[in-house]
Amino acid sequence: MPNNILAIVNATGRQAASVARVGAAVGYQIRAHVSKRTLLVAQELESLDNVTLYEGSLADKDLIARLFAGAHRAFINTLTWGDEVAIGKSLADAAKKANIKHYIYSSMPDHSVYPMGWPAAPLWASKFTVENYIRQIGLPATFVYAGIYNNNFTSLPMPLFCMKELPDGSFEWKAPFHHDIPIPWLDAEHDVGPAVLQIFKDGLRKWSGHRIALAFELLTPSRVCLLFSRALRRPVRYIESPTIEIEVPVPDGYLQQLQAIESIFGKHGAPYFGPDMEKPGTNKEVDGVGKKNGDASASPGGEGTCVAEARALWGGWRGIEEYAREVFPVEEAANGKTWMNEEG
Repeated sequence: MPNNILAIVNATGRQAASVARVGAAVGYQIRAHVSKRTLLVAQELESLDNVTLYEGSLADKDLIARLFAGAHRAFINTLTWGDEVAIGKSLADAAKKANIKHYIYSSMPDHSVYPMGWPAAPLWASKFTVENYIRQIGLPATFVYAGIYNNNFTSLPMPLFCMKELPDGSFEWKAPFHHDIPIPWLDAEHDVGPAVLQIFKDGLRKWSGHRIALAFELLTPSRVCLLFSRALRRPVRYIESPTIEIEVPVPDGYLQQLQAIESIFGKHGAPYFGPDMEKPGTNKEVDGVGKKNGDASASPGGEGTCVAEARALWGGWRGIEEYAREVFPVEEAANGKTWMNEEG
């Protein structure tokens, strides 16, 4: 493999860790930036063949120069804490200086740029600003937009994706998403890595400047709960609520993000990725029930669907029912929960 060095920023995050694991397994020499090598995921990555950790702050320009030096490919998912725009621009400048040949940046939409009266979701708008800067400086790039992580669900009292355990053994998910509007889903840890590596393999000839939706299912919240119920063999109910319950302290930036989500998706019913990538009203519900592993032909037909490209990139994706059955109980047990040991 000619120049198989792949630089990855924030490698302990779900998206980047997926790229690092899969990339290392197929022979890429992974340079994995981590904030602290003592983090559990950092220790796991360091134990893998073909992975070298680069520990430190993204404000350290010498560190970033060493991370990018001689590499032809980079996967970047900037963090939403701190000055993400300044960090994103600095990374892009460093990548261009290092002559990175293919830069994949994990972006998100800024709903406020459309003449619909939608507010900006601040933790997404910053990524969109960085994306535009990457385009302005002429860095050879592709932009991936991640759907909602299956992995977000937890019975801990976290806002927006709390799958609350009730006294009778059932679960309840309360959120502002319209119960009848499909939204995009992704198993970040399982599926980002293979999809990103296929984009690198296809190269800029196919993907230069493109935005790609990384979402493998389009499901209404009601359907999500039905699939969870089937997987867990206990009732799971969705409740549409105009407000997001906040039972634990959250940073101000995240609070503003949650308020924007209430407006964008609850009040306005806007397309998740924005109308450039989704034509409102044209996406049909598409899940993975009955799919054969590796069968990309399960992609939906019809203009406006946003899962076809992702499924064409990676046919072995993990749907939300499979996630709920095989992974959710494991993650819950790691959080000290015991409901999976009880009869539902």
